[in-house]
Amino acid sequence: MTDTTAAAATGHRLPADLPERIQHYIDGEFVDSLDGETFDVLDPVTNETYVQAAAGQSADVDAAVAAARRAFTDGPWPHLLPRERSRVLHRIADLVESRDQRLAELESFDSGLPITQALGQARRAAENFRFFADLIVAQSDDTFKVPGRQINYVNRKPIGVAGLITPWNTPFMLESWKLGPALATGNTVVLKPAEFTPLSASLWAGIFEEAGLPQGVFNLVNGFGEQAGDALVKHPDVPLISFTGESRTGQLIFANAAPHLKGLSMELGGKSPAVVFADADLEAAINATIFGVFSLNGERCTAGSRILVQREIYDEFVERYAAQAQRVRVGYPHQESTEVGALVHPEHYDKVMSYVELGKTEGRLVAGGGRPEGFETGNFVAPTVFADVPPEARVFQEEIFGPVVTITPFDTDGEALALANNTAYGLAAYIWTSDLKRAHNFSQAVEAGMVWLNSNNVRDLRTPFGGVKASGLGHEGGYRSIDFYTDQQAVHINLGEVHNPVFGQ
Repeated sequence: MTDTTAAAATGHRLPADLPERIQHYIDGEFVDSLDGETFDVLDPVTNETYVQAAAGQSADVDAAVAAARRAFTDGPWPHLLPRERSRVLHRIADLVESRDQRLAELESFDSGLPITQALGQARRAAENFRFFADLIVAQSDDTFKVPGRQINYVNRKPIGVAGLITPWNTPFMLESWKLGPALATGNTVVLKPAEFTPLSASLWAGIFEEAGLPQGVFNLVNGFGEQAGDALVKHPDVPLISFTGESRTGQLIFANAAPHLKGLSMELGGKSPAVVFADADLEAAINATIFGVFSLNGERCTAGSRILVQREIYDEFVERYAAQAQRVRVGYPHQESTEVGALVHPEHYDKVMSYVELGKTEGRLVAGGGRPEGFETGNFVAPTVFADVPPEARVFQEEIFGPVVTITPFDTDGEALALANNTAYGLAAYIWTSDLKRAHNFSQAVEAGMVWLNSNNVRDLRTPFGGVKASGLGHEGGYRSIDFYTDQQAVHINLGEVHNPVFGQ
């Protein structure tokens, strides 16, 4: 049985000083929607409305884009030296770090994430700003010399208004992934956070003001994707869109951005394999794959939610994995002992539970499979494990985005590779083996944008983040982010006699 006794006894806790309402932030001011429309924001533990948020429409997006455009064309931000922008970003990082406890408290309450994991995400947000603050000062661009004839160099310029559309899983940290490089490179931004979790996004405005970001550089429009997000994607004065979310939404954004030929960076869904060979360190592989799918409530794009295990160790792996999954502590998000909290929203809870019921017909349930004991309300799902899942099963093929994992046996390396690649997605892959040659060959053959060998998901910010197939378009991270958020202009300088054919003589 999942350990929930202590959590159930403690009860739910609301943060102090919750806002009375959540507004947009446009041109340095908090404002309501022009038409006065709002939407309910729910507490994931009770599913009760705790605040109303402004519901942005196209007119609100127009106002935000106009403010961002003025700040770009008339304001100082794009023209500051990299060192000057770096100082502002470092102050932002300092402020985020100094408020990490409050940020984590609000993020945990709003999203249902365990408080300890939300705290780690808040600190990671500060690190993201520090990283790009340092990178824009340290970066160098290409210079090429043709002896005696020419020097060519690359000049980078900010593009303009960046449209940033972010998801509801770890929202504050994922917003920082986009805000950091977009601002570091001199762009102005309009952020459209996920409607399920608008609370922590509203804190950026005060942080940016205190850090000295000029008015109009940062703008925030809350609302639904179908209205606010769609208007941002289609706006003619927004030349680039960075989006993180599900693949079907990414397809719509791709289609809607095409007439405007916008720059696009899209990190989409995943159904990532974790491949465990018979020669793997079994205890390390079990611990990593437990964490890899049940941390962040399973609401993570890089979750290793399809575990492929070699036949020789399959039975032992399933037995040990199921037993450990049942010991994962489900609890209220504010409790430090909690390892899996509440899913973000009843709509998402219903989706995850529909897959749980489907999985009972497609595989062998060995752990979980419903509500954890002691949590009769709210969006709580017991960590759920299905074994003997065939590759044609929907729970094997489709992204569930919750604390649900499938385990499937394989015999040979070739079969493991075929199973790993047998999905529309290609975001991440995890490989567990002590055979170095196999590890390298398998990692290069697997269809995934990122591969971890004998490792949990530990990301170096210098490396590219992104996927292949239905998991994304383009990459961000390190210099790839600098590339995306800037125009690269090649400048050619003649050093001597002009060398060109002469026509018309």
